[in-house]
This record gives sequence, structure tokens and C-alpha cells, in this order.
Amino acid sequence: MSTLISPKSGFRRVLRPLVLMIAAVLGLSLAACSSDESSDSGDTITIEHAFGTTEVSADPGRVATVNFENQEVPLALGVVPVGMAKANFGGSDILPWVQEKLDELGAGAGGDVEAPVLFDETDGIDYEAVSDTHPDVILAGYSGLDQEQYDRLSEIAPTVAFPKDQVAWGTPWRENIEIESKAIGKEEEGRALIADLEKKITEAADAHPAIKGKKTMFLTHVDPSDLSQVTFYTNHDTRPQFFNDLGMVTPDAIQKFGDANDEFSGTISAEQADTLSDVDIIVTYGDQAMIDTIRRDPVLGQIPAIRNDAVVLLGDDELGTAANPTPLGLPYILDQYVDVLDAAAQKASAQDASQDATEQNAA
Repeated sequence: MSTLISPKSGFRRVLRPLVLMIAAVLGLSLAACSSDESSDSGDTITIEHAFGTTEVSADPGRVATVNFENQEVPLALGVVPVGMAKANFGGSDILPWVQEKLDELGAGAGGDVEAPVLFDETDGIDYEAVSDTHPDVILAGYSGLDQEQYDRLSEIAPTVAFPKDQVAWGTPWRENIEIESKAIGKEEEGRALIADLEKKITEAADAHPAIKGKKTMFLTHVDPSDLSQVTFYTNHDTRPQFFNDLGMVTPDAIQKFGDANDEFSGTISAEQADTLSDVDIIVTYGDQAMIDTIRRDPVLGQIPAIRNDAVVLLGDDELGTAANPTPLGLPYILDQYVDVLDAAAQKASAQDASQDATEQNAA
């Protein structure tokens, strides 16, 4: 008995092998395209830092930052983070120069770019909030991360910590721009940003020649009820490092302490205050009442900067916050900061001239 084959079923028998062959050819073609795309999107950059190396996508789409200043590098380079730390100081959750840049990039109120999620770091890094932003990379080039914190962040996304040759909270502004611009695929733009900021600093310093060569120290918060110790930021901290950018000089005792200790702050007893006899200018957080208390102290009152009232007082305001130089904060307060440093330098110079005249008359 013969088997009858309908015209329709016969057509299907002929068509099916043809369809499979076409599909196979298309499949190979699509696979090749997919492979090429994967290769392009799979390019990575290796970043070395204090905790080893991190492989980062050459063009990460979602950038998150932790700790209080790291959002400024991507923002300065035109990248709005998906999440960043609240300021938690300075009077608002977002510092004015950061808000200004967010507005410029369309991420402010009414803008067409999604505003960053703000991480509350009052009690430390909010890992859950960071994870919820689904970042492709986490920037912490200026930070105090320890190994445990780094490991936890790395479970969320590739994390870039501070450079391996720096101490915690000691990354200079140039190096922070270098490591973070590289991590977001904007290394060339980062170099241009550094050059632009250096030009601004040079111009500001040249316009205030009185500050050049002045030995300047940065006192930390002073307790007027206990003047038995003097605590200061060392040359590992970015605040006094910025004095050097302006042509000012690190006092001998501060330099010696920093050379012997890998810490961003240091303490000496008041009995050693004579080692600060070359300090022309003091910058510190506090008020005039605190300085008056120090001036009345028979030992600390003999520090030249205290005796000559060559002191710059910083409050919990924009100037006090931006004394720690950052890519956006630095140009925002540069002229104001150099002005107050210049005023202190003028007092120091006037006292030096007066003392020289007195000594000449005595001779």
C-alpha cells in the first residue's frame, strides 16, 4: 500500500531543511556579532590601590561613590553618580559647589537627569543603599577604608580604594583625580582637569606674594580647657599639602613628625611647643575666644603665629569645609581662602619687620 503525500506536507518537508540551514547561517552571523559586542563591552582597566588591584569596565555606566568627597571627580568630568554620600556637615546634605555642578549637568531639581541617591554615612557606609543603586564601579579614592569595608563593597561592585602609596584619608587631590578618572574611563579628561586647577592655583598664589615662603601649620580642633597638648594635621593630610601648592612651607617640626609617622594627624606635648618657633601662620577650626585662651598660655602663647595674631580661623562653613581641597570645592573658595591667608601673612611680615627694626635700633 502506497503512502500518499499531500502537496502541503511535501512542501513542509522541503522547506524545513531550508529554514534550518538559513537559521544556522544567521545564527553563526549573530553569534559573531554578539561576540564582537561582548569583546568591546568586556574591555577592562586595571586599577592598583591600597588593597590590591581592581578590574573595572573601560566605560562603566553606573558610578557610585562613598565617603564625603569622591563624588566630585566624576561630577567634574561630567558624570552624575547614581549614588553618593550626604555631606553630613557644612549645613546641608549637598555642598553648594556640588549642587551647582548637579544643576549644571541637569541633575538638580526639575532636571532631566536622575539625581544621585544620597547615602547617609553618619554611622558608617550604608552598604544596602549602595547595593540598591546597582553600580558598575564604586569610587573611594579619598577615604579611610579598611580591609573589611573594602571587601564588603567589592561584593557589590568593583571598588577603587585609595592609592597604595598613600595613608587613609591622605590622598592628594591630584592623585585622587588620577585614580578615579582612570576608573571611569576618563583618564585624559582627568589630566586636563588637573592642569586647569593647577593654573588657577598658580594665578591665585602669584596674586598674593606675601604668602609665599610662609611656614604654615594646620591645627586641628583645640580644647581650650586642656592646653597640655598640641594636635595638628601632618604633611600626609591634604589640607596642609595645599599650603605647599600655594608656595607656603611646612614648619620643621611638622615635617619631621610626618616623615617619622604615616599618620594624617599628630600630637605633641605643650612642653615641646618651642619646636614650633618657626611657625609664621596657623590655620585652625574654632573662634577668637579659643585663640585668646591659647595666647594667654605662657608656653603656647610664644608660638610666633599666636603672638602675632597671624591666625586664620575656619568655621563650620563653606570655607572651613573646602579647606580640604577637592576638584569642585577648590575653585569655589580659592580666592576667598587665599585672601584670608594673605591677611595672616601680612601680620606675620609686619611683626617680622618691626622686630628687625627693634633689633637694629638696639644694636
